[in-house]
Amino acid sequence: MMNTMIVTGGVGFIGANFVRMAVAKTDARIVVVDKLTYAGHRESLEDLWHDSRLQFVHGDIANETEMAKLVEQYRPRWILNFAAESHVDRSIDNPYPFIHTNVTGTLVLLDTVRRFLKQASSDEQQHFRLLHVSTDEVYGTLGPTGLFTEKTPYAPNSPYAASKASADHLVRAYFHTYGVPTIITNCSNNYGPYQFPEKLIPLMILNALEGKPLPIYGNGRHIRDWLFVDDHCEGLLRVLHAGVPGEKYNLGGRSERSNLDVVEAICHILAEVVPCVSNQILAARGIQQYEQLKNFVADRPGHDFRYGIDTTKIQSELGWEPRHTFEAGLRRTIQWYVDNRSWCEVVTKQSYQRERLGLSDATVQ
Repeated sequence: MMNTMIVTGGVGFIGANFVRMAVAKTDARIVVVDKLTYAGHRESLEDLWHDSRLQFVHGDIANETEMAKLVEQYRPRWILNFAAESHVDRSIDNPYPFIHTNVTGTLVLLDTVRRFLKQASSDEQQHFRLLHVSTDEVYGTLGPTGLFTEKTPYAPNSPYAASKASADHLVRAYFHTYGVPTIITNCSNNYGPYQFPEKLIPLMILNALEGKPLPIYGNGRHIRDWLFVDDHCEGLLRVLHAGVPGEKYNLGGRSERSNLDVVEAICHILAEVVPCVSNQILAARGIQQYEQLKNFVADRPGHDFRYGIDTTKIQSELGWEPRHTFEAGLRRTIQWYVDNRSWCEVVTKQSYQRERLGLSDATVQ
């Protein structure tokens, strides 16, 4: 009998990349569940829908009836929860959708699983795993030194981070209170193909190609650890099969870069892939270097200074470490966006025109 894997948020950025890897590296039936918000698009798996092992369900994880029916119908061995509102700037503009999906949705999913396992067979109970995919932003901000570990206290500073922290606490509580076999992963900033263009790297790539300003918050010195999405997905597969219920694992790329460093690296690689002289838009404006498009703008409210991940636990216990350097992953990412402009146009049509977010009524003074 074929084992079933339910992947919530499975046509979002990380979810779609994970589904692609799971199709290639496992023999499981994969049920993709997605609400199809502005950042979730069936087009991200367009070339895979013919696979008989892949099924799609249009659903909201915060809907108790839908989730109960789904779990009872498919009786999964694994559930991976990627479903989340994920953009900090959008959470500043309107936190409510983040609470609905990230907190209420996670609670509904957990309680659905709790009820399912109560009446499941002993074999189903023994082998079931729920993997909740979270973020390093739950830990707050770091100074110039130090790294986040699995034991770092939570100190979220944005509505998005707070919603993910709340979800993590619920996942932990359902393990300790009800015995639901849950695992939490907290990852650093992902980048790669199929990322919605509101995020830093795809936004900079597309703006540069079109000769638009490259907005850099504040002085550009805020630091993030960057993790290529394929490396993250490989880590998640490893956790899914070898992780210990009740544990959490930090996944990072060991590639800390300031935002300014990232933008300049994009400009440098783009100059090789699409030289300015061959870019008609830039050539017409006399722009000879992509760096000329850099534009420093007002900082994000409550902008965390630095994130850094200590991956010692997952490396020592599960044998995972990232395979891509930042430069290699970024080059692959840039080439993908250059080659897939039509995907970008389809997913942003009528929903996002690369305007700045996170400024409306941000502060009380």
